[in-house]
Amino acid sequence: MELSPATQNFILHWGEMGAKWGVNRSVAQIHALLHVMPDPMTAEEISETLNLARSNVSNGLKELQAWKLVKVSRQLGDRRDHFTSVRDMFDLVTVVIEGRREREYAPTLAALRAVAEEAEADGTPKNVQGRIRETLDTMQLFDDWYRDVSRLPRSVQLSAVKLGARIAKFLPKGKTG
Repeated sequence: MELSPATQNFILHWGEMGAKWGVNRSVAQIHALLHVMPDPMTAEEISETLNLARSNVSNGLKELQAWKLVKVSRQLGDRRDHFTSVRDMFDLVTVVIEGRREREYAPTLAALRAVAEEAEADGTPKNVQGRIRETLDTMQLFDDWYRDVSRLPRSVQLSAVKLGARIAKFLPKGKTG
């Protein structure tokens, strides 16, 4: 499959960003390809299009499925799996945020809770305990906020995002913090 220069650049950039987010470059490129393609693709088509080893594509697809970013489907008369990305951008962003929360943020909160308890019992200086507690409390505040907002209907979430952007326009430049 021949990709336009813009499509190639999108895939290459998504791969670069994936690497910065801690995702293997080729996995991010597979996701980018599936994201922009209008129809599901087989692993062989992905491999040929991106010039990646078939084993690399298989592993990448497994990782993307584990993240719930890629879905597999079947077509009548074809034994091969066909893959597509989550199509709705709001759903895609939600899947990424929730996945990162579960893999990164929630375990950090649990570790901070354990460290805060340990610091109270092991003679850790009060000022250090205070910094640990402040870190935990602030991170918990943001997690509680996220969980509250994530339970709202999509239309309310979108309105809140748009409202935030409108409010920011009234703040003096450079004085947002």
